[in-house]
Amino acid sequence: MRLTLWGGTAEEHTHDIDVYFTTPQRGITFVVERPGGELCGLIEVSLRDDVEGCQTSPVAYIEGWYVDEHCRRRALGTRLVQAAEAWARHQGLKEIASDTQIENAISIQAHKALGYEEVERLVCFRKALDASGSLQDASSDASASTRPQRAAATHAPPP
Repeated sequence: MRLTLWGGTAEEHTHDIDVYFTTPQRGITFVVERPGGELCGLIEVSLRDDVEGCQTSPVAYIEGWYVDEHCRRRALGTRLVQAAEAWARHQGLKEIASDTQIENAISIQAHKALGYEEVERLVCFRKALDASGSLQDASSDASASTRPQRAAATHAPPP
């Protein structure tokens, strides 16, 4: 299910799962089983200290939410979210948040159907850094210093 939800390789997910179960957690995972015992849904919830659009800290955060396509439309996703929300309330939390890709209309619709409000749209950026640390393609501004500076402590004179 993690591969379907996030992509990547089985090895990457095996590593992530191993780390998850060998380190102290600030979260929980709920799963849904088919009658034969095979899993068909999951929700992974963590605690985050800073979440866009939220006013409290920490916040329960839905890191991943997935139900197999042929098991959808049976309220399994709703039950997973309700379990996550109940866990968050039990932790004394006041907010729960989530995210999805802008183009994932099904997920956006599912979130809204469960009472989640859209609070922000986000575009993420990245840049590979070369090993030399040179400032390639940067415009030069002779008036600006690019050397690290230590902030000087100043004290106001006594009144």
